[in-house]
Amino acid sequence: MERAFAIVTALALSITLARSAELRVAAAASLDESITEICDLYTKMHGTLARPVLAGSNVLARQISLGAPIDVFLSADNRTMATLIEAGHVTDSTPLLENRLVVVIPLESEVKITSAEDLLALRKIAIGDPAAVPAGIYAKKWLEAAGQWQKLSPRFVGTENVRGALAAVEAGNVQAAIVYKTDAAISTKVKIAFEVPPAELPEIIYPVAVCTRAADPAEARKFVKFLRSPEAKAVFKKRGFGIVKGDP
Repeated sequence: MERAFAIVTALALSITLARSAELRVAAAASLDESITEICDLYTKMHGTLARPVLAGSNVLARQISLGAPIDVFLSADNRTMATLIEAGHVTDSTPLLENRLVVVIPLESEVKITSAEDLLALRKIAIGDPAAVPAGIYAKKWLEAAGQWQKLSPRFVGTENVRGALAAVEAGNVQAAIVYKTDAAISTKVKIAFEVPPAELPEIIYPVAVCTRAADPAEARKFVKFLRSPEAKAVFKKRGFGIVKGDP
C-alpha cells in the first residue's frame, strides 16, 4: 500500500514538474505568426518551453475562466481582458500592441472602396462575430460611427475569429472582409482595398496579463517582460504591429 502511494505521489510530482517547465501562452488568432516565433525565441534563449495556444480572444477568455492551464494571456482588446480581471482570472493587464483595420478583397477583384459607404455595393462581407470577436466589435464601432452599420448588417457573414474572415475571402465565399492590417499582410490571396483612416479608427489595443492560475508566476512575468525585449519587438514590427510605449 505504501509503495503504491509512493508511486502515485511520484507520478503526480512528475506531472507537476512537467507542467511548470512549460509556459502556455494564450494569444489572439491575429497574433499567430508573431507569438509562435516569439515563443520559439524564448524557448531557445531561456530554456523554458513556451507553447502558444491560439484562438479568438473571446474563446480563450472562456477557456481561462473555466480553469484551462494558461499562464499568459494576450487579448486583441481591452474589453475581453477586463472581464477576466473582474473575475480574478488574470492580474492587471498592460497595453502591448496596436493594430489597424482594413478591408480586403480577392487579388483578382476590381472593386473600388474609398469609404465605408462603398461597402454597400457588395453582397457578402466577412467579419469576426461583432457580438464577441474583437475584430468584429472594432468593425462595428467604425461602421456605426460612419452611419453605415444598420444598412450593412444584413450583408455580413460572422466568423469565429478574424482569421476566419480572412479565410472566407481567400476561399471566394465573400467579396470582402474587414480584418486587421497584420492579417492582410500574411495572405498571398487578398489585397487591401481600403485602410480605415486613423481619424475614423477605434482604438485597437492588445493587452497582456499573467493568469492567476499560472503554474510558475515568476516565469510568466519573465515572459511578459520578454515581449518588450528588442528581439520580440523586432518580430512584432516585422508583422506590422505597433508597439505601445512602456517599460523596456
